[in-house]
Amino acid sequence: MDNFVILLIICVIAVILFATIIAILSRYRKCPSDKILVVYGKVGTDENGLPRSAKCIHGGAAFIVPVIQSYQYLDLTPISMNVDLRNALSKQNIRINVPSRFTVGISTEPGVMQNAAERLLGLKLAEIQELARDIIFGQLRLVIATMDIEEINADRDKFLIAVSKNVEIELKKIGLRLINVNVTDITDESGYLDALGKEAAAKAVNDAKRSVAEKNRDGEIGQANAQQEQRVQVAAANAAAIEGENESRVAVAESEALRREREAESLRRATAAEAVQQAKAKQEAYTAQQEAELTRAELEKATQKADIIVKTQIAKEKAEIDAEAEAEVIRRKARGEADAIFARMEAEAKGNQEILTRQAEGMRAIVEAAGGDANAAVKLLIAEKLEDLVAIQVEAIKNIKIDKVTVWDSGQNADGQTSTAGFLSGMMKAVPPLNELFKQAGMELPELLGKEIEEVGAEKAAAETPAEHIETEIVE
Repeated sequence: MDNFVILLIICVIAVILFATIIAILSRYRKCPSDKILVVYGKVGTDENGLPRSAKCIHGGAAFIVPVIQSYQYLDLTPISMNVDLRNALSKQNIRINVPSRFTVGISTEPGVMQNAAERLLGLKLAEIQELARDIIFGQLRLVIATMDIEEINADRDKFLIAVSKNVEIELKKIGLRLINVNVTDITDESGYLDALGKEAAAKAVNDAKRSVAEKNRDGEIGQANAQQEQRVQVAAANAAAIEGENESRVAVAESEALRREREAESLRRATAAEAVQQAKAKQEAYTAQQEAELTRAELEKATQKADIIVKTQIAKEKAEIDAEAEAEVIRRKARGEADAIFARMEAEAKGNQEILTRQAEGMRAIVEAAGGDANAAVKLLIAEKLEDLVAIQVEAIKNIKIDKVTVWDSGQNADGQTSTAGFLSGMMKAVPPLNELFKQAGMELPELLGKEIEEVGAEKAAAETPAEHIETEIVE
């Protein structure tokens, strides 16, 4: 059972492939020699990039893509038609009748085939004949209007050439070509051509009669002249016989002289010709050498120019490549520096963030150790830094050098202090007290460091000190 299913599937696939191949082969169309295969639909674009209306093939084959393309044939069989032109106005304003027969056919020129595919595809033979006949009528009238009747009647070749040229140009616009033109007869209603014929016939008859009379006259005159010449020639022959003998001798001598003269002339011409040929050969050799030198100079010039241009171009391209490489190095270096700066700043930011985080954690631990009292925590931190603050205050006056201080004290001042005591007190106040330092920072001195006390005893010391001149020397 499984083998039967497999065999059935294989048969179905084979049938499908066979049908596909048949379908593909059925879409491959060959063009006979007497037809033009016109493929239309989606057939690509022309040289200007515009969609083509059709593709014309003569003497070949093409594959017709299903769905998007289709095809038709244009018949190349010649089309013969009678063009009976009547009452056409000539250059002399005389109306004439020109019965003629034209043979046309669809052209196989590439551009004209495209015109035929665009304008004649799908038309019947009668419709194509009618279209061509209208064009031929117009062009015949145009040509006749530019020519005299004498030209049309006498010079048929000129008339046919003019008609063929004009008609061919117009027929190509619709895809046709002119194969043959045959003008049977030309007539006019006024009888002008008949009159011209009668005039020509009468002239021919008169010319013939005149010719016969002239021939008769010439015959009689010729007979008399012949008799006269006979008698003259007999007498002259007798005299000429003797004279001829003498002249023959003279002729022999002259002939010998002439022979020698001609031999000398031939020798001279040969010598001159040989010299001329040698001169021409030298001139041609010089000209050829000059042309060769000019060619070599041009070649050398072109070679040097090419070398200079190629070297310049190579140098230019190398400079451009070096500039691009240098620019790329600068861009990469700038990108690297930017990345490094970004990485360093990012690391610094992370470090500062870590420091602040650690400080915040330490502060949180200090506040927790102080029982949640932030003020107490701050006082603990200040107590830790108190030694450094005092050291900074001492450093403020450490390097002051005083060689000698003379104080004239006249006793107590209004506040009860002596001048000396006021001076020393002022110097000490030059160093910011610890309590003032805390006040400038917007804080109060912790109670554990002591409280501010008023300066008492200054008046007592001033009362005990006599008003006298005290000279104190302070030496570093």
